[in-house]
Amino acid sequence: MASRESQIVRQYLQKAKERSQTGKETSIEQRRKEAERMLGGVPLDPDVKVEKLNVEGIPAEWVVAPDAVEEHVFLYLHGGAYILGSCETHRELAARLSRATATRVLVIEYRLAPEHPYPAAVEDAVTAYRWLLSTGVSPEQIVVGGDSAGGGLSMALLLSLKEAGEPLPSCAVLLSPWTDMEGTGESMKSRAHRDPWLEPQSVRATSTLYTQDLDPRHPLVSPIYGDLQGLPPLLVHVGEDEILLDDSVRLVERARDAGVDVTFKRWEEMWHVFQGFAAKVPEGRQSIAEIGEYVADKLSS
Repeated sequence: MASRESQIVRQYLQKAKERSQTGKETSIEQRRKEAERMLGGVPLDPDVKVEKLNVEGIPAEWVVAPDAVEEHVFLYLHGGAYILGSCETHRELAARLSRATATRVLVIEYRLAPEHPYPAAVEDAVTAYRWLLSTGVSPEQIVVGGDSAGGGLSMALLLSLKEAGEPLPSCAVLLSPWTDMEGTGESMKSRAHRDPWLEPQSVRATSTLYTQDLDPRHPLVSPIYGDLQGLPPLLVHVGEDEILLDDSVRLVERARDAGVDVTFKRWEEMWHVFQGFAAKVPEGRQSIAEIGEYVADKLSS
């Protein structure tokens, strides 16, 4: 049974979802501000260090807990449907991940749609990864990952690196990854009444702001259609009650069919990227702790 804390957050999200369905149009800028208000501004533990930097023209932050190993780096790609999200919205999650995984977490502010549609986000992710290598970080000591769109972008990064014949990271961590821009998963219907946050029509409409005229089955926007052979180990966590559940289920199935080592967990009564609410939700903290154990194992092997 879900914790009382998660039930309270769930009710909050449900009310916000209902307000958004009143028929009033919300601008991209308003949605970005709402994301900053909902997810940003959570105080960090005083021992966490945040350093702003510029990565080949991309705004970024190092978020580093005191136990982080200098050589171990987690390249984190934030979620936000490719249209919103920032270092601010994901700083607290990055801090928790740094502490749990004992890595230095690099969060980048890749270019957002609709101002910068595909392939801008993929280009920025690849640029950041190559920059890490140029600074002397070993690919075997790098973890890549992200939530929602950032999870799909992480897969696009892996596919791009593989296609270019470049060294791949040790593993990838995917939180509720968005991997099907058409929205064809059965959970888009079967979970619609249970998802307290996302709504199928909105998700499908938002996807076109990023893909525009691109085939939505292009593997770098919908990685379930990519050639997944040869990719590094994947850890996938997803909420059982989210409409994007099947984006994870199908990715895991196809990755395993391609011979990829996948660790998969479906969290009962959880919603999309519940880890982002770990400050209030114990299930989010438990998921992050399990991510820490997974990453520690991969970086030590």
